[in-house]
Amino acid sequence: MNRLILLLAFVASATGMYAQDAKAQGILDKLSSKIKNQKSFYIEFKASITNSSSGKNESFTGKGWVKGNKFFANYGENTIISNGTKTWNVVKEEGTAYETSVDDDDSESMNPKKLMTVWEKGFTNKYEKEEKLGDEMVHVIYLYPKDKKGADYNTIILYIGKDDNELKKTIMKSNDGTKKTISITKFTSNPTIEDSKFTFDSKKYGVSVVKD
Repeated sequence: MNRLILLLAFVASATGMYAQDAKAQGILDKLSSKIKNQKSFYIEFKASITNSSSGKNESFTGKGWVKGNKFFANYGENTIISNGTKTWNVVKEEGTAYETSVDDDDSESMNPKKLMTVWEKGFTNKYEKEEKLGDEMVHVIYLYPKDKKGADYNTIILYIGKDDNELKKTIMKSNDGTKKTISITKFTSNPTIEDSKFTFDSKKYGVSVVKD
């Protein structure tokens, strides 16, 4: 009898968890479809990075352009550019551009395309609640890495507009206590973007290139 009760309790719990995940997945699938149907998009965002243990407290604004598998983003004093094959992370303070192949690029938090689809790979999701963000209602969805040991973040929280189904804010929490908050302040669908936007020129930025 005790085993039967435990089994029924487990099934009930699993069913509840599935319902929450199904609701979250439905919202995320709609958002993924919306992003993938864009030939291009442009975003503006505000970001902050804090860590109470180290005393880190930074804030900056950024802009991002995406066209197909190419992207360009400015954030703070830095720039990240991808032509779809190579990615260059330009760190102005160091006078260096770090070149990597797209497959090795792990800069998901400042890559505007990955930021807008971060939930698609490597995470389980959970619908948390509805709440008010500014003047609008949003869905709050939690993401947890499937591979906890190899993950950069232990928790990612998404705030998605209930009416327009657009990503409004993302909070990324790291194991070392760092919290990165990115708020989308503007989203433009299908703007015209010249391919030259995604061309990297070390002379233009006055940096040396370090290849991974």
